[in-house]
Amino acid sequence: MAALQIKTIGGNGAFDEVIAKAEPDVQALALAARELLADVMPGITEVPWARQRIAGYGVGPKKMSQHFCYLAPFRRHLNFGFMYGAHLPDPENLLEGSGADLRHVKIRSLADLEQPALRQLVEEASRYLPKLQ
Repeated sequence: MAALQIKTIGGNGAFDEVIAKAEPDVQALALAARELLADVMPGITEVPWARQRIAGYGVGPKKMSQHFCYLAPFRRHLNFGFMYGAHLPDPENLLEGSGADLRHVKIRSLADLEQPALRQLVEEASRYLPKLQ
């Protein structure tokens, strides 16, 4: 397996700390979701917030202007969140939530991560970002 192309900056810890308290199966989902993000956007920027148990992803360290998604482990699932999910096309109705912008997909299995519709959401969400020069 090739090394993940992820640039970790800022935050208050490491990705391993973000997922440390999750169940082993949720940890595996988080690692697989991280691989999906790196595959869609090689060199993606990761900002792990260990105390908050969340990691943001995008083109830089700024949450709402440079991140397009986040991973947040819970007891029995992983939230694969989108900063501007309310504005994304979602023909498969994967997104949950009711905020002005944020939406998430609850990931409970590797099959959930392998859905083409999820990858399409990630690809579409990544286009919302300003690209760093």
